[in-house]
Amino acid sequence: MPGTCVIGLQWGDEAKGKLVDILTEDHEIVVRYQGGANAGHTVVSGDQTWKLSLIPSGILRDAVVCVVTGGVVLDPASVIKEIDGLKSRGVLVGPKLKLSDRAHLVFPWHIAEDRLLDGSLSGGEAIGTTGRGIGPCYRDKVGRSLAIRLGDLYRDDFRTKLEHIVAFKNRLLNNWHESADAGAVGIAAGGGSQPSPQPPLDAAAIHSQYMQYAERLRPYVSDTTAYLLDNVEAGKRLLFEGAQGALLDIDHGTFPFVTSSNSSGVGVASGSGVPGRWIERVIGVVKAYSTRVGGGPLPTEQMNPIGEHLRQRGREYGTITMRPRRCGWFDAVAARYTARLSGVDQLAVMLLDVLGGLDELKICSAYTIDGNRVEQFPSHVDDLKKAVPIYETLPGWQEDLSSLRSYDDLPATAKRYLARIGELLGRPVAIVSVGPDREQTIFCEPPATQQKQWPRHPLRTSANT
Repeated sequence: MPGTCVIGLQWGDEAKGKLVDILTEDHEIVVRYQGGANAGHTVVSGDQTWKLSLIPSGILRDAVVCVVTGGVVLDPASVIKEIDGLKSRGVLVGPKLKLSDRAHLVFPWHIAEDRLLDGSLSGGEAIGTTGRGIGPCYRDKVGRSLAIRLGDLYRDDFRTKLEHIVAFKNRLLNNWHESADAGAVGIAAGGGSQPSPQPPLDAAAIHSQYMQYAERLRPYVSDTTAYLLDNVEAGKRLLFEGAQGALLDIDHGTFPFVTSSNSSGVGVASGSGVPGRWIERVIGVVKAYSTRVGGGPLPTEQMNPIGEHLRQRGREYGTITMRPRRCGWFDAVAARYTARLSGVDQLAVMLLDVLGGLDELKICSAYTIDGNRVEQFPSHVDDLKKAVPIYETLPGWQEDLSSLRSYDDLPATAKRYLARIGELLGRPVAIVSVGPDREQTIFCEPPATQQKQWPRHPLRTSANT
């Protein structure tokens, strides 16, 4: 069976883009199955750095087809900007990129709604949205009557449908602003900021703009569901790439501080249209520590010199937003939960080099909640907010790992740290990243005991790394 899936097991930003780029060498098609322009992947090769958002990382390989499926919400301006940026740097895009005609489109009203509906407007804790209209677009998708898909741009009734939606959205946005004005005193008292009034949406201008987008994107639009099903049945090797991380899954993450799609392994089939039976191997990606952007609990957060060490050494700022990430120790309770949820076979531990220079390291192996020891990840965010980490302490290392290419060359303390992560998550560590470049990657042989417990799907051996 031809499918491999890469899933982030934390709150996103696990360096999945680098791993997908490496694994693409052994696959023929790379599939992005959920999320939108709120995601960001960074790939470094030599002196070249690539920042991608909607287009799969596999676009950097000439022989690979990249597919953006119907599970993704597509911002036409963003994807066109990415296409133009890639072409300007000599990357072949045309015959390699396919965009699903089923993908729902982000429109100006979605971005306006995103600004209005941040939790701070009602005095609550802000969810931490990127403000790119992703959540409102998914909401219209589920609501159906106000949704527009990429394929709709090429239909005769697009303008009529657009005018109907714009009339409704103008009334809606106006009512929201009136409500915001009425609650301005409460907002000021709660420390929130009142959004500036939204100018009325102009249906004619939006239609003209999106018709231009339609012509630019026409060469890439197709029925990607049929394409992927044809290719898995033909035995082609597919690599599935998700956005964000499993703890941000709309159904199974730290709700409501989550994204608007199924970012765990359970979303692969629904987003791509490819049944799970075709996926042979699932690689769970974790950082060697924890990070989070925006609101919501992060039990192991370190608001101290340790957290600053991780942020500076790991360059922990959002790829798309450049927001500083909150940093803390590795949370094995959370990652064990998402490894089970996503059906993970193997682990990739990224940014291990960032931990260098610390005398001791900590791993959270359980929580205390209301005085009780808890090893299961809580289903309700209020319980997670009360979680006090129970740490195991391991020795650190002072060595610079960035030049190492073999597992055997790692310091004994680094091997011990990796082994403990594998033990706590119940999956073997198969890949270790010690820097942002493609070459700064170590492929491991899982211990024999774990090989027996979990299917053995070798990536590479040290002999051919």
